[in-house]
Amino acid sequence: MLIDLAEHQNDGYVALKDIAKRQDISKKYLEQIVPIFNKENVLKTNRGFQGGYMLAQIPEKYTVGEILRLTEGGLCPVDYTDNPDGSSGEKAMLPVWQELDRVINSYLDSVTLQDVIDRMREQYANDYVI
Repeated sequence: MLIDLAEHQNDGYVALKDIAKRQDISKKYLEQIVPIFNKENVLKTNRGFQGGYMLAQIPEKYTVGEILRLTEGGLCPVDYTDNPDGSSGEKAMLPVWQELDRVINSYLDSVTLQDVIDRMREQYANDYVI
């Protein structure tokens, strides 16, 4: 949804039905995630005939990590990452899981919506058939 809004940021407010159609996502699903983004001021909303949604900020301001934490909660790879009280095997692996968690978060926090769009455009620009 956010990638679609970023791609259409110059179109003004975008209706959920248009996003659902372009992205082949259920409109009902989009209606369920909109409140999450509204609560965090990720979206601007306009009601009425010309109503819809748009990003509150430019795509460069949103990271994939931020978005995933909003929608999914934590990005911790295993449940016991922050639990030093576990079996000896869990304790031995704890530094590995903590480092993996750090690497995942660091990477996802370095990728913006604009980066995703740019990479997608690059990929499609090189995808042609004669």
